[in-house]
Amino acid sequence: MHNLQHEFYLLSEIFISLIGALLLLAIWSAVQRYFKNQLSHEISIKRVDKGLIYLSLSLFVWCSSATVTFITSTTSGSEWMILISQNVFSILNSLFLILALFYLDHAPSYLYNNEKNAKKIIYFLIGLSILSYALAIIFNDKTSTYGVRYSVIPDLLLSLLLSWLLAVSLFRTFVHRKMKLVSIGSLIVISLIFISQLPQAFHIESLSFYNDLIKIVAKTGLISIFLVLGASWVIELAQTPNVVTMKIHFTDWNQVTISIPSKGIENRQIEFGSKTTQFNNLLKFAIRRKCAQEKDMCIEVFAGGEIPSQTYLSRIIDNINDILDLKDDDKLNRNDLFTFIGQAKYRLRFIPKFIEIDAALLNEFIHNVDNQEYMNFTSESSK
Repeated sequence: MHNLQHEFYLLSEIFISLIGALLLLAIWSAVQRYFKNQLSHEISIKRVDKGLIYLSLSLFVWCSSATVTFITSTTSGSEWMILISQNVFSILNSLFLILALFYLDHAPSYLYNNEKNAKKIIYFLIGLSILSYALAIIFNDKTSTYGVRYSVIPDLLLSLLLSWLLAVSLFRTFVHRKMKLVSIGSLIVISLIFISQLPQAFHIESLSFYNDLIKIVAKTGLISIFLVLGASWVIELAQTPNVVTMKIHFTDWNQVTISIPSKGIENRQIEFGSKTTQFNNLLKFAIRRKCAQEKDMCIEVFAGGEIPSQTYLSRIIDNINDILDLKDDDKLNRNDLFTFIGQAKYRLRFIPKFIEIDAALLNEFIHNVDNQEYMNFTSESSK
């Protein structure tokens, strides 16, 4: 009876993972087909659609792992074959999940778009997997070993790390997209995923049914959340103004003319008035985007950075919405004007050729004693 139950679980995992992986690939294909032109103008940005590829690959790994385990267990294969395959697939699954988080905007700052830290975590998880295999040999652990299975301990640590990174990334993402129920659901599902790993450290026959049940519920839930993530990314892209239609012109001090057709904004003039700090910050972003080299196009926004808080960015957006008297559906948000690069860095979304700055205004700004760095940017662009 136990074998039939476990075989049913494995077959369910194979087909659910396969369907989920194919659906994620379909979403990625749709993003490439319908938003290729829009994304091509931000090629330097680590894009979420690449993350969809790696999430899809992690599901293919689940499918492959369950397939190998099913074939081996139903053909009286070696338990060592199962252990080795589980170890290899564990490395691959962890690798693809880390690579996926590298592209998600709301992943922890030490991971998102941070190649150095991502590599450290990948090396760490490979080391843990090697240690797990070594312990299996030393303690002669098998899938049927009763009591503590020491070889599973490193894998539990790896699962704990990945669960934390996934939980933080997905929770932040769905909160940002105003999907609070999904954000809470993602925490519950990821908790179940980790809990389902615990019985592997102790082979307890009486818990096998409940463990398989928790696993299939948790994995189905996580696949569903990945699909919601992909769909919400498509919706976000559809609602974000296309940069090829956006224009901004700094005409004088505290005066800007912008055009964002998808928001119903056509050559509208904005008078910042006494909001000098907002105007200066927006002008800094524009000069960097238009004149600086790619590595200098962004500004660090954090306590101690050039712009000390994200509140300053929000104030720019709120002030523009108020001045233009935009309605709810047409109101600008931060993603419309600024792109998050990672490591607390933001960049203006407007394409350089669609950014115009009055020559006298630019000259006065860069010769201000507080803006000497910007003189270097304009010098580079004139070469």
